[in-house]
Amino acid sequence: MGKRLPRRIIEGPSGRILELLRQGHRTVDELASSLGVTRPAVRAQLAVLERDGLVERRGSRRGASKPSQVYGITSQAELLFSQAYVPILTQLLHVLAQRLPSGEFHSVMHEVGRRLMEGRSVPHGPLGDRVAGASALLNELGGLSEVQQENGGYLIHTHGCPLAAATANHPEVCNALESLLSEFVGGKVTKCCDRYDRVRCCFEVGEEVPATTEVRH
Repeated sequence: MGKRLPRRIIEGPSGRILELLRQGHRTVDELASSLGVTRPAVRAQLAVLERDGLVERRGSRRGASKPSQVYGITSQAELLFSQAYVPILTQLLHVLAQRLPSGEFHSVMHEVGRRLMEGRSVPHGPLGDRVAGASALLNELGGLSEVQQENGGYLIHTHGCPLAAATANHPEVCNALESLLSEFVGGKVTKCCDRYDRVRCCFEVGEEVPATTEVRH
């Protein structure tokens, strides 16, 4: 349920810059002064952080001779720093599971998956290409997936589960991914997750049924 910042960033100079920017917007000069390093060194780190979507420019501030660019942390970086999402969302699932009838809880998870497609483009083309896109989508969400072709259909399986913190106690959460992939592929996707030792996602995509042509008399 979310990634964390790599240790190399947290413990390096980039991590110190991010911590300062979490406290408030700063210019290159202010960052260099706080860190005790040169301005070129700060600019080099900021360029990398901007490229990775962790830092963004937030306008300018009047300087001694000319305006100075002001930098701030992005919402994506704030998300990576946060450790609150997993425990809060896990407890939310506990509460929903206790208060909702089983069938309704299943339906809610399916609806969550369908809504995850909002703002995403639906792929077109051969079924195999769409399944490959669905595998890539799982990887974006933290999975490590592969595609196998079996019996005219496809099997997407992952080495682990991007929702493991939730599915350990609430396997119904897999319904969200099932519906998401169904909407993405444009066909029926059925979960076949392995829960024996370590949870591993698995989704079956059936053979595509060709459209029939209506004959009029």
